[in-house]
Amino acid sequence: MANIDAAFGYRPIGAVGSGVNNGGTTLYTISDNYGTAIYKGDHVMQSGGYVIAGTASGATNLGVFNGCFYIDPTSKKPTWSNYYTQTNVTATGSISGGTTIDAYIYDNPFTLFEAQCDGTIAKTDIGKNTDSVLGTSSTVNGLSVTEIDSGSEATTAGLQVKIIGITKDPENDDASSANANWYVMWNEHVKLGTGITGT
Repeated sequence: MANIDAAFGYRPIGAVGSGVNNGGTTLYTISDNYGTAIYKGDHVMQSGGYVIAGTASGATNLGVFNGCFYIDPTSKKPTWSNYYTQTNVTATGSISGGTTIDAYIYDNPFTLFEAQCDGTIAKTDIGKNTDSVLGTSSTVNGLSVTEIDSGSEATTAGLQVKIIGITKDPENDDASSANANWYVMWNEHVKLGTGITGT
């Protein structure tokens, strides 16, 4: 049966060893007037003490973005958003007072995530590592369209996530078809290092 092609980024589902997903995030900041959009479910990195958008194969992953809190420059009211773009926090080049934007990040390096694959990954690839595929997300719902890369799975240590298993969702569990959902965990993370060889 064909899988539903509807990427959603990295969705936390638990922790290694069947740990409970308590939804816990850590507060970080995005630099005032940062110029790259970040969406809920996007993986992020850290630079100069600030959260920055993740790259398709970068090793210094901090975690997964779960939204942000900022002072709206027009209404001057505290505002929550699933996504960050330069335009939703500033129209004039700076938030009033030059404040930073609060970013809530799933940063536990042992969190398990569910993510859609951009093509086909075989069940025999469980235990291997792979990178991310970035897409163009929408401000309509603020959700990421990042997927895991079906073309880079390998035993190589220098890949972002480790494939743990296939989803239990019956609408996206067909490994023989494109766009199945897979369970992954960090292989390269700022709290773990540059990753270990896959099996």
